[in-house]
Amino acid sequence: MVCVSLLLLLMVLLMGSSMVPGTGGGKKPPPAPHFLYQVKCECHFINGTQQVRLLDRYFYGQQEITRFDSARGDFEAVTTLGEPDAKYWNSQEYFLQYQRTVVDAFCRHNYNIYGPFSHQRRVQPSVSISPTKEDPLSPHTFLLCTAASFYPLEIEIQWLKNGQEQKEGVFYREELRNGDWTYQTQVMLETKPEHGDVYTCQVEHASLEAPITVQWEPRKSDSARSKVWTGAVGAMLGVVFVAVGLSLYLKEKKAAPIQPPAALIG
Repeated sequence: MVCVSLLLLLMVLLMGSSMVPGTGGGKKPPPAPHFLYQVKCECHFINGTQQVRLLDRYFYGQQEITRFDSARGDFEAVTTLGEPDAKYWNSQEYFLQYQRTVVDAFCRHNYNIYGPFSHQRRVQPSVSISPTKEDPLSPHTFLLCTAASFYPLEIEIQWLKNGQEQKEGVFYREELRNGDWTYQTQVMLETKPEHGDVYTCQVEHASLEAPITVQWEPRKSDSARSKVWTGAVGAMLGVVFVAVGLSLYLKEKKAAPIQPPAALIG
């Protein structure tokens, strides 16, 4: 890796001088009980490889002290601790020339190798809606829209209520890495659903030709369904009782003997 070779070259340039940043070849300061010296290489691409920027960042402990920026072409000190090193490395013309070639040797070269997988790769998200209630007595419901297993990272998720975008009561969660070069994220909507409302989670992503939309409609509550069922059963029982009573009345009326008029008796 170029970052490793850069570090080895840096060690050669500093041979005979202190390896502790900030000394510039001068007297060693007392060593810290624990410290970490590391180099991080970053390649920033704009419109493919048309514009490429290399950042070589040097850290002491957990703080960046010096960096090489290909846009500048030399080293710059990020903190006062890195000023002697930046001044010394800028005085080494061979090292500067080597750093300036890394944009092509490292960034553009590896872009052509890993670009088809990391930059051009597309994985469509799977989208689902999960309604939850923190308080069963509360009229508010939390609708959770989950977009899972998508790549690249950039994604846009919107909540719509009856076709209107919702901005209040919307909470975004941080994207999570799945460990297989895909991501997942969730967007929650706190709302008070009413019968007839239609909620839509709309997802836009680079892997999609058109947005994915998933809908959710509130159902009647258990108490409301219970009341409707009780009323229907009561109505059916009422009809049965009326029918039975009418049938008994007609049977009794048909079976009763006909009494002669009182004037004809005796």
